[in-house]
Amino acid sequence: MRRSLILFAVANLLLTSVWSQSKSTVPQTNVTTRILFIFDASNSMWGDWQSDKKIHIANRLLCNMIDSLEQYPNVELALRVYGHQKEYKQYDCYDTKLEVPFSANNFQRIKQKLKSIYPKGTTPIALSLQAAENDFPNTPNCRNVIVLITDGIEECSGDPCEVSKALQRKGIILKPFVIGIGSDFSVDLSCIGNYIDATSEKDFSHALGIIVEQIFNKTTCQVSLLDANGLPTESNVDMCFYDESNGQLLYNYIHTLNARGMPDTLYLNTMPSYRLKVNTIPPVEKQGIKLNPGTHTIIPIDVPQGKLLVKTATKNTRYQTVPIIVRQAGKQEILNVQYFSIEEKYLIGKYDLEVLCLPRVNINNVEINPNYTAQVKIPDPGVAVVSKGDFGSGSLYVVRNGGDEWIYNLRNDDTSESILLQPGTYKVVFRRDKETQTVKTVEQVFVVKSNATTNVNLPIKK
Repeated sequence: MRRSLILFAVANLLLTSVWSQSKSTVPQTNVTTRILFIFDASNSMWGDWQSDKKIHIANRLLCNMIDSLEQYPNVELALRVYGHQKEYKQYDCYDTKLEVPFSANNFQRIKQKLKSIYPKGTTPIALSLQAAENDFPNTPNCRNVIVLITDGIEECSGDPCEVSKALQRKGIILKPFVIGIGSDFSVDLSCIGNYIDATSEKDFSHALGIIVEQIFNKTTCQVSLLDANGLPTESNVDMCFYDESNGQLLYNYIHTLNARGMPDTLYLNTMPSYRLKVNTIPPVEKQGIKLNPGTHTIIPIDVPQGKLLVKTATKNTRYQTVPIIVRQAGKQEILNVQYFSIEEKYLIGKYDLEVLCLPRVNINNVEINPNYTAQVKIPDPGVAVVSKGDFGSGSLYVVRNGGDEWIYNLRNDDTSESILLQPGTYKVVFRRDKETQTVKTVEQVFVVKSNATTNVNLPIKK
């Protein structure tokens, strides 16, 4: 008995130490943190556990945790209890109740309620989680956290894992914490959330301290964007950190190398599992990123890049606003829209380009190599000045590959039109509005040269 009391005292000292260390490093925030304790008061909580009954040990240590939380700003607590209203032999799977709702400064109310709880019934975990959806006030700028404390698994027909996932997908809660006391229930309960095993009093005490750290503390990490040699030299790329459970965007940073040329250190919350999206072209994602309090985490991602530059043969500025569509080789999805004389970074690989000039120019399988600028040149355009002589309708064709290919409809609100064209042979087809016969359509073939103006005077058909 003496040895058990000593162990329990050490456990309490350890918990107090962890909490005091956590408190000193917590950043001040205007975001309200709401913590709902779902507390097991089923009949099995009367079981002996090391120095005392499980219910007594759980009450004392949870009250200690609540005392520590009272020191944090912008924290609201609530208490839901299950298994405490009906005797076990009645097997009431609806035995769950919000005993203390969320409000400011209700810490003492929760502690008093915990001390008055008398374990009786069964274990409806799924129903308690489902009911928790309505326990959290529907207000913005809040972090909603569930801490489930149980000494057993689901005894009713519900599926607590699916309920938890649904709440997270809706964005109602962050990934819950689950403390299994007395035995290891990880096989059955880890799917609910962040499972922490507490097979001893000391483990339970430590688990509560870990939860405080993960709720309130941030930890450090570095994102290493690796080049073709596996070195973290890539940078200046947008990064998005998402909560993996519900897809919510939590952080958005531009990757930076510090003064020593190493990836800059980030301070992130340790609670969620992250999905990281690095917005290279094309983007790269990494899932299942978990940060541990007090541990510096390096997140490596392969993003070897090269550059692409599209320009004309000379420094012609007529194409300055002409878009260039970029796709991965052989794919239809548009990755990027680039412009002449502006370098863009891409992951190494092959790309197809579509230059939206007249006529369109397609350049396939352009290879991007690491730390190299692939340069693509197209001929300088020329200008065709089409004099129509009157208002009318017409089309422009490029003559190539043994045929005529339509590329443009002439404007019908002007009698003359200047058209920027790639060098080549063209044909214009035109009918004046005042002509009422289709056979009055006229054709004219002409040639366009780079950096030259070609005058095209359409004849009048007799």
